[in-house]
Amino acid sequence: MKSQKKEPNYPGRYWHEIDEDMIQCDLCPRFCRLREGKRGFCFVRQNQNHQMILTTYGRSSGFCIDPIEKKPLNHFYPGTSVLSFGTAGCNLGCRFCQNWDISKAQEMDRLQDEASPEKIALTAKHLGCHSVAFTYNDPVIFTEYAIDIAKECQKQDIKTVAVTAGYITPEARKDFYSVIDGANIDLKAYCNTFYKTLCFANLEPVLETLRYLYHETQVWFEITTLLIPGENDSSTEIHMLSEWIKLNLGPEVPLHFTAFHPDFKMMDKEHTPAETLIQARDIALAAGLHYVYTGNIHHPSTGSTYCPNCQKCIIERDWHALGEYHINDQRCAFCEHPISGHFNPEPGTWGRRRLPVRLADM
Repeated sequence: MKSQKKEPNYPGRYWHEIDEDMIQCDLCPRFCRLREGKRGFCFVRQNQNHQMILTTYGRSSGFCIDPIEKKPLNHFYPGTSVLSFGTAGCNLGCRFCQNWDISKAQEMDRLQDEASPEKIALTAKHLGCHSVAFTYNDPVIFTEYAIDIAKECQKQDIKTVAVTAGYITPEARKDFYSVIDGANIDLKAYCNTFYKTLCFANLEPVLETLRYLYHETQVWFEITTLLIPGENDSSTEIHMLSEWIKLNLGPEVPLHFTAFHPDFKMMDKEHTPAETLIQARDIALAAGLHYVYTGNIHHPSTGSTYCPNCQKCIIERDWHALGEYHINDQRCAFCEHPISGHFNPEPGTWGRRRLPVRLADM
């Protein structure tokens, strides 16, 4: 028989009272209205005794040490290790979710590894990780927990990374990103119909988050778009997406096109052909973006980094393992052109390893 774990009653922020029977969540643009005992769309924020409660604070679906390139972040201390973890639930409803067993979980028994923010930071330090990543499910829904972890990481000189769809309100967004060092924003498509029908969300709040990060913060961020055959992979849409990035964020923001595999409620689609990703990369480069990558396929040449000035390979990648590394003082070692991002004098050596970790054993 399974032991019953009592859910923590951690007071959440970002809500207001509507009347004596209902409160409204103000964390994300869904603005869920909750009667007593009801949970939001994300499933982890609940009205308990007319208060907002975050039911997953201090609990995780698991920890793992990954290469930072797996997030993917190619310009954020390449080759270093990152302690990755998530909780449960999500505030988007993507029919093609690639982590649906975690993000769509409504069973709190999945959250086996319990850890305080201080414990996570100290564990990352002990394991030699350069950063901690909030990933697997969207950290927006556990904003309070993520902020507390980030503050503890700062005390240990550990960076924090958010892997997120960027679906968050302005007030919460300001608090959340004030303590984040790096982010990968999942831009699902450049089409609001796609967001509405396949994610049960809207595009504009995500674009607002991207503009906010670029114009009002020092957060290093990169963008990922999962290309789904017949849904968001047309040359026209990819060109429009690339043009929007160049116009609103500039050419220096890295863009990753990654391959879809059939999953969750979208099992009728084929895997994304490598040729589609390579063609998308060509379109984005032709539109003027400087750093464009393919992912979820083994194609070292389109996963490597090239100097936008001299076009020489400055970071060679084979999957997530680094080879040649030619960056000196944030510049191309060949022509001294500035390279956008955060780079150590020497690359990390974590390689392709993926190492599960139990915090209870630390």
